[in-house]
Order: sequence, then C-alpha cells, then structure tokens
Amino acid sequence: VKPFVIPSPSMEPTLVEGDRVLVNRMVYHFRAPQPGDVIVFHPPNTNSPDPFIKRVVAVGGDTIEVREGLLFVNGVAQAEPFIKEHPIAADFPSERIPEGHVWAMGDNRNNSGDSRVFGPVSLDAIMGEAFIIYWPLGHLQRL
Repeated sequence: VKPFVIPSPSMEPTLVEGDRVLVNRMVYHFRAPQPGDVIVFHPPNTNSPDPFIKRVVAVGGDTIEVREGLLFVNGVAQAEPFIKEHPIAADFPSERIPEGHVWAMGDNRNNSGDSRVFGPVSLDAIMGEAFIIYWPLGHLQRL
C-alpha cells in the first residue's frame, strides 16, 4: 500500500485536490484492471515525472469514442453519474484500445489531461489501484 496526494482537480468530484488516497500496489498481480477502477500510473508520451490518477473507462480490445457529449464504449453510451459535468465538451474519434493497455479518463472530463491527450496506458505503467480516501477525515470513503 502506498499513499498518494491528489495533485489537481482532474478527478473532481470523486477526488479533490489535496485529498490523500491509499493505493493497492499488489491488486493487478492477481487481476486485470477493470472499467471503474481508479488507477495511479506513469502517463505515456509525457515528460511528467509525477504519476497521474484517473479512472479506467475501457480495456484492451474495447473501442471508445466521445460524441454528442457522451462516452461510448463498444458503441454503448455509458451512464456516468460520477463525472463532474455533462455533457463532455469535445468529441473524440473512435479508437480501439490495444491489448495490454487501458483507457484512463478523469472524472472532471472537461478539465482533465487524460488518454484523449496521451493515449492508452500500458498495464506496465500502472502502479496500482486507489481504494480509499483517508484524508481529510471528512472525505473518508472507499473508492
């Protein structure tokens, strides 16, 4: 388990800047990431030395697309009550996620540098799954 501090508003309202979460670094040795998981990872195609935290929305073999303000996975519009605001501001063309990768997006879709910017995330780049907010105490909850 490793602590992680939320560095930006990209995961609002689920996680706010300054929240502290615990990250399970062993979970993906036993199972693959699944849509809905909140992951900490080293982003591809960036010069950022700091890890990012985002939500997995699709896995290898899936096709994603943003159109008409909605996220579509394999042609099905996703019900996403956890995102900050509807609609998603910009369309994103259909893209197939390669095997061994996930597509990660912030819950604050209109203010998130995520896979729409840096592309699919390799499973090897994932540090683990965030599973609980432990600080501040008023935000204590499982993810």
